[in-house]
Amino acid sequence: MKDHRLLENATHLAALASLAAYFFIVPTVQAAQSEWAHSEGGAIRIVADRPQPDGTIPAILDIRLEPGWKTYWLEPGASGIPPQVSIDPKDGVSVLGMRFPPPKRFGEGVDHYTGYDKSVAFPLLLKSERKSGDLSLNFSVFLGICKDICIPVQANLSLSLPEGTAENPLDRARIDDAVAALPAQPSETFKVKAASFDAARLRLSLVTPDASAEKPPELFLAGPPGYSFGKPEIISVANGALTADVPVRVPAKGGALKSGSVLLVVRSGKRSMETPLAFD
Repeated sequence: MKDHRLLENATHLAALASLAAYFFIVPTVQAAQSEWAHSEGGAIRIVADRPQPDGTIPAILDIRLEPGWKTYWLEPGASGIPPQVSIDPKDGVSVLGMRFPPPKRFGEGVDHYTGYDKSVAFPLLLKSERKSGDLSLNFSVFLGICKDICIPVQANLSLSLPEGTAENPLDRARIDDAVAALPAQPSETFKVKAASFDAARLRLSLVTPDASAEKPPELFLAGPPGYSFGKPEIISVANGALTADVPVRVPAKGGALKSGSVLLVVRSGKRSMETPLAFD
């Protein structure tokens, strides 16, 4: 029966591919994992653990990439597609947000983009509005993967969390590993000392570990819709201190960036840090 179902699913996906190579509807569930939704270049699924006492549900968007393929970060660049996850309101669970491990920068100039060139998992912030009862979660996922071109991937993914479900050690390990890969919070040895914005430029002053002129830290920024950020220019780096200017493209009806509206991620050696920017 299982082989028959797999054959039916493969036939169904082949038919869909002939109409739209990027559109998938993947049915049914298995334990605390959705089925994989397959696309050219990779596959995606949702993995979740049992609800916690405070109503939060540990979960990840799990992205499996084939060699040579990439997917995008929160701020993907001019032609990229940031990942989006929503859930049916009838399920009684809200998606409060999604977090990302530190990305990489690919390409140069206007063609640059930011993302990942290996399989990756994004932790999801889910919150149940129900204090008891079975949960059936129906997600809508939209993201892009690319090689020579960008392919939009849309999938409907479902999983069940029956009341009293025992913790699955493998699922929990996958979720814990994804959380462990996230950037750290600021510390005394890794933080923003000052940040300012003047119409078309951000200036940042940071304390960073393992920084040198030969191998300066990498900076990644994401802001409000319509705002975009160019490649940071390192002004100076010495003795653990860094100053950088970042070009900012402001939308026609935009204005000054507000404190807290820009997320900064810094990768320095094997360490990374993220923080919202507070402007002077």
